[in-house]
Amino acid sequence: MKIAIHGLGRMGMQIAHKLVDDGHSVIAHNRSLDKVDEAEKFGAIRAETKESAVSAFGDDPVVVWIMLPANVVDDQVDQWMEVLPQGSILIDGGNSDFRLTKELNQRVNDHGFRLIDIGVSGGVWGYQNGFSMMCGSDHDEAFKTLEPSLVSLAKPEGAYAYFGPSGSGHFVKMVHNAIEYGMMESLAEGYHILKEGPYKDLDLAAAGEVWQHHSVITSWLNELSRDALKEDPELNGIEGYVAENGETRWTLETAKENDIPMPSIQSALDVRMASQRGEISFATKLLAAMRNRFGGHALNKDD
Repeated sequence: MKIAIHGLGRMGMQIAHKLVDDGHSVIAHNRSLDKVDEAEKFGAIRAETKESAVSAFGDDPVVVWIMLPANVVDDQVDQWMEVLPQGSILIDGGNSDFRLTKELNQRVNDHGFRLIDIGVSGGVWGYQNGFSMMCGSDHDEAFKTLEPSLVSLAKPEGAYAYFGPSGSGHFVKMVHNAIEYGMMESLAEGYHILKEGPYKDLDLAAAGEVWQHHSVITSWLNELSRDALKEDPELNGIEGYVAENGETRWTLETAKENDIPMPSIQSALDVRMASQRGEISFATKLLAAMRNRFGGHALNKDD
């Protein structure tokens, strides 16, 4: 299929590249043209403006996948709606608040377009391993139009599912990220007590290796922790500042609205917020290392 990708950052570039590799026609659009240059080298169609992106579709249905930070999505959608033909499909593939997605969906519908929300997981390894994609839309036929691209993006070990009405994809991804916080915090605390508990000089990477062989906590996050500790047992050069980007706060707000207790996830968020105030430890250093390894996130505050 033919699809435009707007936003060629860590995830967007991989999505564009993977689609091209699987035979799709990808139109690459980005504010920084050096990213468009990069995409053009692996076979994407160059689009320096939104108008040129739309023109590149010719008589084909226009599908625009936006991979941008949540705080700029609304403005960019408004700009796209000024140049798109009626009936075009817009996709918000970022980590947007599902409540705001529902509001955006209403506005998009009112203007004669269709919106799909897709929560995308897989980090910087999605190109190699396949992406996990959580989809929502009020328009079944729009999802079916997009589905061939999702099949390609899931190869070889990823997956996708359509969860129902607008916002549901972002909601499932939001909860996924909140769970991620809790799992990361638990691993970081466990390795912390191995490091500073009653037995000195334990080989943390060796513990991680054993745990990674079909123990109950075998996981990709443990694999990343093991690898970071094997490379540098002291995690030198990592400050211990751990960023957070909204999804877990939104999950906790939704839980409060629905009277659902989430003590583990609340604690995980509290640790990250405390690290930003200077309360750091070996555990927060390992959290930062994990984030860097799965998502390419900065290791330190000023990186």
